[in-house]
Amino acid sequence: MKLSLLRNRSAFWTRTVLAASLILTLAAPAVQASAAPAASAPPASVTGQAKPLTTENAAAFLKQFFSADEVKAQLAGAVVIVVKDGKTVIEEGFGYADKAAKTAVDPDETVFRMASVSKTFTAAAAMQLVEQGKIDLKADFQVYTGPIVFDNPFGVPVTVEDLLTHTTGFRIQDPQPEDINDDFETKVSIEDYVLRNMPPVVREPGTSYMYDNFASLLLGLVVEKASGMPYEDYMEKYVFSPLNMDSSGYLLEGKLKEELATAYDATGKALDLYTVTPTVMPHGGMLSTADDIGKFMTAFLNGGISGNSRILAASTVDAMEEYRSSIHPLLPNTTYGFEAPIQLPGAGSSSKIITKAGDLIGFSTYMFLIPEQNTGVFIAYNQQSALREMFYPAFIQAFFPQYAAPAKLDAFQPLSAEALDAFTGYYADLRLKSLVSTVAVHEGALTISDALLGTRQLRQVDDNLFIDELTKKFTGFELTPGGQGAYLKEPYLNPYGYEQKGPDGVGYADVTASHPYAVPVMMLQSLGYLPNDAALRFEPAAGITRAEYVRLMLESSGVKESKTTKLVFPDLQGHPDAGYIQMAVELGMVEGTAGGEFQPDRIISRQEAAVMVWRLLSAQYPDKLFQDVKLAGNTDKWAIPAVKMAVALGLYGPDIQADAKGAVDFKSREALSKQENAAILYALFTNPIDQIVAGLAEKSGEAGK
Repeated sequence: MKLSLLRNRSAFWTRTVLAASLILTLAAPAVQASAAPAASAPPASVTGQAKPLTTENAAAFLKQFFSADEVKAQLAGAVVIVVKDGKTVIEEGFGYADKAAKTAVDPDETVFRMASVSKTFTAAAAMQLVEQGKIDLKADFQVYTGPIVFDNPFGVPVTVEDLLTHTTGFRIQDPQPEDINDDFETKVSIEDYVLRNMPPVVREPGTSYMYDNFASLLLGLVVEKASGMPYEDYMEKYVFSPLNMDSSGYLLEGKLKEELATAYDATGKALDLYTVTPTVMPHGGMLSTADDIGKFMTAFLNGGISGNSRILAASTVDAMEEYRSSIHPLLPNTTYGFEAPIQLPGAGSSSKIITKAGDLIGFSTYMFLIPEQNTGVFIAYNQQSALREMFYPAFIQAFFPQYAAPAKLDAFQPLSAEALDAFTGYYADLRLKSLVSTVAVHEGALTISDALLGTRQLRQVDDNLFIDELTKKFTGFELTPGGQGAYLKEPYLNPYGYEQKGPDGVGYADVTASHPYAVPVMMLQSLGYLPNDAALRFEPAAGITRAEYVRLMLESSGVKESKTTKLVFPDLQGHPDAGYIQMAVELGMVEGTAGGEFQPDRIISRQEAAVMVWRLLSAQYPDKLFQDVKLAGNTDKWAIPAVKMAVALGLYGPDIQADAKGAVDFKSREALSKQENAAILYALFTNPIDQIVAGLAEKSGEAGK
């Protein structure tokens, strides 16, 4: 397998723990299987020389694209349909729906999981009911669902429009690991699931954008209640049937189950068939074919009409094409049912294009419409990969290069180095707190750093808009009236959401600004993982227990406690961190001791801590990559591979230094201190691990394997 930046763009936990726990299965799509800046689409045409979008040209483009080695390396099966001016330009399948059976992908018959593209259809259903006067966009959603108990301290209701635009202010409430399962017998209704999992409001509704799966789930419940019909029945009667979408639905049964493509992971390994909870999932559970999606795109682009059937009024279509918020005009957020396209270098995300992307385990989708060109494109594939991030820019450059042209920006007043200080700090993604950007001022210029790309300069190009000098893509900031940096939106970690700046870490009575571990400790304070109170003592040299280590590792990754009541280890009963330790067992991070216990309150050694991280990463980063790492001191044999990995990835603090021969004493058998644990977490948030591994792979000759 090729070890490179193409594999993923997310931080350590997103690649490992979160992926394993399925937090990302319905996530903002680009977070999961997305191309890093090094990814380049196969050349389709010379930029700026547009080809007419004809069947002949589209066929040539697709042949060239899917023949490229970098595409074939990521492909199990894929389907593409292109519509324009009310007609299908082309629809083709590539590769296999089932590799073992050598079943080719058929655009008319092969069923794919639509994942978050489902949200567009839920939005369309809601807008139908708005047309009929059965839903008021400005009304509290509880007008339709009935009262639901949840905390909202702001005195501002969550409206139906907030659900549509992902501005609810809800605490993140993504699907849980148990929501993707193999229990095909148990049926869970939308309403029951909502009542069991309703999140509180933690930001004033309508004030900030955060990609919100639960909002679209609630919107499905609103459709169900306002229409007086089960959601899936409403969709069949008023959306699918009028468009003759006879291979679309939400229940994995009959034809939809028989024709469903096999899912494959990033390595090409077949995955077991699974179902979802709730049984009908408005925010991600739709099943369909490329041909059916083409029918929807054609009707939408035709002002809501298909033949003698109208699914939406022309004015409603117009409303669904309009972006409702943005951090900058070049970085729009969402419409009613669509989201901004993938950023193109120097061009940003064109507000003339509306898109929807989706991911479920083993499936990815991308639908993009260019209304002023009367053109719609849909791609789906059944292997985790960066395919759409390669396909979209290649298609745009081939047929509509005007949308890839450098943005024209007006004159602006550059900010002084002192004024740039307002932007500095640690920014955590509103959905996935493990995605962290560090913004600083260096030699009078703004810099940004993260665990994907490392540090690079941001050059100001407009008011609160900067261009990343490495990637040539835009990062935008939003300041509060007080002048403090509040939010940023960047193109890689999670381009479908905002990151929020944390308060400055103030340190502790025994960890002041001059302390060698001040930076990692204060970062964890800023991000909310440690109390931010300078009057407290941290006791930096004190040891950290095995339970504390596991809890902090999982908490900082956004992974919740296991709901399993039968605990693996007998000494966990009644322990406050038992749920986290159980989850760590389920993720493969933790094993027991020789006596069959976990010993949660025993101080963890440095080598034990390294092994827990190694267990999560070793399948992705094989030991042979780190075989040349030189160790000094004493490390137990069972921990040597883990300690070598930790040293290579920089998972340690300033107390550990290489000797004159380049060997590192990890102090493996010593207790892991609280300050050293802070340094490990800091490194996992900030070290560009993929770049480090890619460099080691190239050095060892493994990069092309």
